[in-house]
Amino acid sequence: MKKLMMAFMVLLISSSQFAQNANPPGLQLIKESDLKKDLYALADAHFNGRSAGTLDELKASMWLAEKYRSIGLLPGGDDGTYLQFFNLWRNHISDKSIIKINNKNLKLWNDIAVAQMANANLVAPIVYLGNAANIDTLQLDVKNKVVAIEASSIGINTNVSLPTWRYSRSVQTKYVMPLIRKGASAIIIIADDIAEKAWDDAAENFKRGTYDIDGGANVNVSTTVPVLWMHSNAKTALQNNTAFINANIIVDKYSYPSVNIIGKINGTDPKLKNEYLLYSGHQDAHGIRNAHNNDSTYYGADDNASVDVAMLANARAFMKNPAKRSILFVIHGAEERGLLGSRYYVQHPTVPISNIVTVLNGDMIGRNHIDSAAFMGMQSPHKNSTELVNIILAANNEGPKFKLDTTYDKVTHVEGWYFRSDHLPYARLGIPAVMYTSLLHEDYHTPLDNAENINYPKLKKMADWMYRSGWKVANAAKRPTTDANFKLER
Repeated sequence: MKKLMMAFMVLLISSSQFAQNANPPGLQLIKESDLKKDLYALADAHFNGRSAGTLDELKASMWLAEKYRSIGLLPGGDDGTYLQFFNLWRNHISDKSIIKINNKNLKLWNDIAVAQMANANLVAPIVYLGNAANIDTLQLDVKNKVVAIEASSIGINTNVSLPTWRYSRSVQTKYVMPLIRKGASAIIIIADDIAEKAWDDAAENFKRGTYDIDGGANVNVSTTVPVLWMHSNAKTALQNNTAFINANIIVDKYSYPSVNIIGKINGTDPKLKNEYLLYSGHQDAHGIRNAHNNDSTYYGADDNASVDVAMLANARAFMKNPAKRSILFVIHGAEERGLLGSRYYVQHPTVPISNIVTVLNGDMIGRNHIDSAAFMGMQSPHKNSTELVNIILAANNEGPKFKLDTTYDKVTHVEGWYFRSDHLPYARLGIPAVMYTSLLHEDYHTPLDNAENINYPKLKKMADWMYRSGWKVANAAKRPTTDANFKLER
């Protein structure tokens, strides 16, 4: 009987140890109530959609920095603060620009829109080339000419997210860039039915211009030529090859600040505390834009306040139960402008970049079915660390048990989403990196991406998964290794 009791006690102890291993000690500190409270605050209307490079983004960033302070994170930014400021360069079309066709003044963004900017003085006849789908069959001499084409959807996949944002870019890539390479001095695109329906959203994007940081391709526009869009009714005036353009297009360039918000928790191991697990998100959204259902604020609740508040929850868990490695929480600025905050951080890291062992990035983790999710970087060529992938899969199996969607991570997927979030600059350096997501939905980049539409039990499960994964990485005897010969290809 005594031996049986001893065996039973051993079994109980073993079971208890297994339970502790399966459930990290801070898991109970990740609370749905905290996630909901924080998300309603961050995605509130008073931040005006947190557009990058605006006071609204900076206000939201200060709010997040104050949350870091209240949780107890150590400042991880510049000069003993939670903040790492950087300059954005913005190019956009000046209101002083003038465009006339046949001596008629065209109203910018209403009658004509500038899709690709360039400082240009144009005084020239307009050569009408016809439908874009047919011009490849013509032997064209367009060098130093202003040419006009009709937009075509032939060869363009319109079954993508944000079609009203992306159609004009697709037309330009497929049909306009070859004309630029042949030396055209300007291109006018006449809208088809699809482009007409997309006009308001496309023009809003064009109006905002381009953004970049020092060293980026969009810092200036000296090497480009102007690309203009006109409504379908412009065809009548252009198709007879008698039209004439007189334009003075002026590009304004100036800088303004964005910011990364950085907090840290020191590790407990004398050696491993010099290595860092980095949690990554972004605070910016899309500001005030065209109204949908009488609302023009793009709140960015799922994209990406959902990840920011999950990082706060993870920070609370690690703060009460530090890991062997140190933890960095980096919320990047200006992600929606081209991953600018993460691109800046890898160039100006606040810890030795070689000491960052893993990046766990999140982008949109609060929508769709409660039992479905995904992570980018789980299959080649996006996978850069098999060891990290195995850790994340194990964390999923131990906890949320999501049914994982693998289609978005395929190199053939039309969205190319792997290349559109803040893990990318780290992965390009060979740092093991992935992106958690609950995938796209119809409210993506609209005012309906608001706090009311978040699936909070789902968000809790995603935050748990990120914490379980991070706990494993932060306490592993060895850092995850980068796969040999890793190379990103599209």
